[in-house]
Amino acid sequence: MKVLDVALICSESPGFLRSLGSLLAGRCRLMECYSIPDAAQMIQLHSPDFSIFDVRSCSPQQLARTFAAISNIKSGQAALICVPDQLTADRVPQEIAPFCGIIELSNHDENYYDLAEEILLPLTAKAESLIDPNKMDSCGSYDTVTTASPDALVPADVPTRPKLVSHPASAGRESHVSADDVGSMAERFRTRTPELRTMLRRLDIAARHNVTILLIGETGSGKTHLASLIHEMSLRSSDPFLHVACGALPGELIESELFGHVKGAFTSAHADKDGKFLVAGNGTILLDEIDVLTPDQQVKLLRVIEKGEFEPVGSNRTLSVKARIIAASNLQLQPLVEQGRFRPDLYYRLNTLSFTLPPLRKRMPDIEPLARYFVHHHAAQLRIEVVEITQEFLECLLQYPWPGNVREMENAIRSAVIYSRNGKMTADTLPTHVIDCISGPANDPSVAAFFAVRKGESLENRIEVTEKDIIEQALLNNKFSRTNTAKHLGISRVTLYNKMRKYGVFPER
Repeated sequence: MKVLDVALICSESPGFLRSLGSLLAGRCRLMECYSIPDAAQMIQLHSPDFSIFDVRSCSPQQLARTFAAISNIKSGQAALICVPDQLTADRVPQEIAPFCGIIELSNHDENYYDLAEEILLPLTAKAESLIDPNKMDSCGSYDTVTTASPDALVPADVPTRPKLVSHPASAGRESHVSADDVGSMAERFRTRTPELRTMLRRLDIAARHNVTILLIGETGSGKTHLASLIHEMSLRSSDPFLHVACGALPGELIESELFGHVKGAFTSAHADKDGKFLVAGNGTILLDEIDVLTPDQQVKLLRVIEKGEFEPVGSNRTLSVKARIIAASNLQLQPLVEQGRFRPDLYYRLNTLSFTLPPLRKRMPDIEPLARYFVHHHAAQLRIEVVEITQEFLECLLQYPWPGNVREMENAIRSAVIYSRNGKMTADTLPTHVIDCISGPANDPSVAAFFAVRKGESLENRIEVTEKDIIEQALLNNKFSRTNTAKHLGISRVTLYNKMRKYGVFPER
């Protein structure tokens, strides 16, 4: 069955998003949001093939903003989900009528399975249903209306299923990718950040080959999760995935943990022990914080990567490594090479397939979806009912630079869930340092850049911070509006455009 490239769901109801999203997952590349401004931004950045707007509780002003967001769709379809008799054909603007359909769904109707089928079938069966308007779908339960007139927005009377109307404006539009792209690294990592999505597409290709990969990223940015995804998307997914935190092991025990040892190799070696490389078998081993390895240990690791061979501590017997190696570091390795702390030969071997995971403060579009996910996850774990996530709560999260990245934000949200009252997530439930924007220690200058941009300081007043960091942050804060960003930074639009071109800071199209 042919699938969509990208589908967008916008609803204020977490239950609706969770239920419908789970049914559509795996059949299209799915994005979710809770507000019309977010939907408008995602339409601009990602050009979804199909956009679903739940307008059942929308005010007239919100409905008008929904129409405005839909008008920016350049090559896709849209569906408005409304309660019966809420929306009539004459209320849909003529400019969006050719590619916007109506689905009627009661507020009490939880039959989302039929809704998911109704959304997908007209799209996956374009070649049949849109060419022949009288042909029934595979379930034989509805007709696909293909006339472009406004009257075509009025759905046929099918009482047992939600009612969807399709239009011919999309009949000639084809999906940009095949079904093989569904469940890609970028989709499974659930990121909306263009820069990160581009990196994950390259990593998606590398993950499917038997090659050593290096992941660079700050503590808590998601390297372990990303390594797990690499393993799951490889041919080794049915074999073990082992995580070795080199930084948590005493230096004298790292070799024993990795390569194993024989009885009597050292004082406490009372029996033979297999190392992680053997235990991993044909699976994947993640070597986290490899920057803590000594030069001698780095030499042995290089031999494992190059030749797949090693000897257990205290043994002369050479063993073979069958596991795939993923190396990770919290620090950039090149400065360590220059300082003589990391071997150049190992660095150049690893740097061939090196991927840098941006910190959370450079992934602002990811904060809200991650926050909503953590709220619902920990609310379920702690058996605490959460019915509303307030805008002030989300704004507070966006105002903090998160030097501890995703891990720090998850811990803060878990705490907030515990202190929530009457099922509401409000700003005052968050830790005080998040509310007061007092961040912990961080070596990266982009933390200072985050606060500089929030205060509206111009580029001239922040020469000690890189322009690229400030420009990226300001663009995200101003939803990629160049006019507003230039005004925010105190420079002209021409200057901003030239700097964006210089640093390659452009939203994904």
